[in-house]
Amino acid sequence: MTFSFLPVLLVPLLAPCVAPLLARRVLDRCPPVAALWTLTVSALLLAAGTVATLGTLTLTGMLHVPAFAAVGELVHPLRTPSAWLVLPLAVLAAGLLTLATLALGRSVVRQTAGLRTARSQAGRCPAAGDLCVVESARPDAYALPGRPHRIVVTTAMLRSLDAREREALFAHERAHNAGGHHYFLAAAELAAHCHPALRPVRDAIRLAAERAADEAAARRVGDRRLTARAIARAALATHTADTRRSAVTPAATTGPVPRRVAALLSPTHRPLRTGSWIAALLAVCAVLSVTTAATSAVEVHQDIEVAQGEARG
Repeated sequence: MTFSFLPVLLVPLLAPCVAPLLARRVLDRCPPVAALWTLTVSALLLAAGTVATLGTLTLTGMLHVPAFAAVGELVHPLRTPSAWLVLPLAVLAAGLLTLATLALGRSVVRQTAGLRTARSQAGRCPAAGDLCVVESARPDAYALPGRPHRIVVTTAMLRSLDAREREALFAHERAHNAGGHHYFLAAAELAAHCHPALRPVRDAIRLAAERAADEAAARRVGDRRLTARAIARAALATHTADTRRSAVTPAATTGPVPRRVAALLSPTHRPLRTGSWIAALLAVCAVLSVTTAATSAVEVHQDIEVAQGEARG
C-alpha cells in the first residue's frame, strides 16, 4: 500500500454523501417500485463499501502493532505509509465501526421487541382472514410481517373511515405485505446505521414503499381519489395519537402524507426520461463505491501475503 492508495479509500466513504440528492431525484422521476428497488440496492452497496473500507483501515493499522503482527505471522514489515499516519486512521475507523455496530444492535433489539409485541397483540384478537381488529381508542393500522401476514387495524381507525375508505386502507396494507416492503425497510435501517449520509436515503426508501403501496391500492379499488381520501383521513385520525411501532411495520399514515396524496390526485405517473439516467448515476456511484472497497481489500490481502513471505512483492 502506498501513499497514493490512501486517497482511493476515501471514495467509498464520500460516495454516500451524494446519495441523498440523487435519491430525491429518483423518487420524483421514477415509478415507485423502480425507485424502491434502485434506492434500496444502492443504499446496501454504499453501506457495504463503507464497512469494507473501515474494516480495511482497521486491519491495516492493527498489523502495525507488534502483537497483532505476530498473530498474523508477518515476517516482513507491511508495505504501508508511515505508522504515524495509518494508526490514527485505524483507531478512528475502529471507533466508527464500533459505534455503528452498537447503534445497529440497539436498533435490532428495539425493532424485534416491537414486532414481538405487535404480533402478540394481534395473536390475542380474532382474525378474519389476514385482517386483525384490535380494540383500542387509538386510531392505527399497519401491515404486520411474518408468517402468516397480518393487517392490523384498531376499532378507532375503523370508526374514522367509511366502508369504501376502509377497503382502500386495507388494499394499501395488503400491498405492503404482498410487495415484501418490510425487507426493504429493514435494509434501509441497516444501511442508515453504516453511514450518516444514508439516513436521508432511508427516509426516501420509506416514502418509495408507501408510494408503491398507494399505487397498488389505487389499482385495486379502481379509484385514485378514494385512495387519496382514505390515506388523508387515516393520517388525520392518527395525527394526535401516539403511534409507536417498529420501523419495519409499514403503515398508510407513514411519511409525508400531503406529498403522497398530491401524487395520487395527479394524473397517472409517467416516468420521465431523465429518471433512468439519475437512477443509473446512483447505481454507478454505489457500484464504484463497493468495487473500490473490494479492490482495496484485495490489495491489502496481497500485501499481507507478501509480509508473511507467502508471495513476492
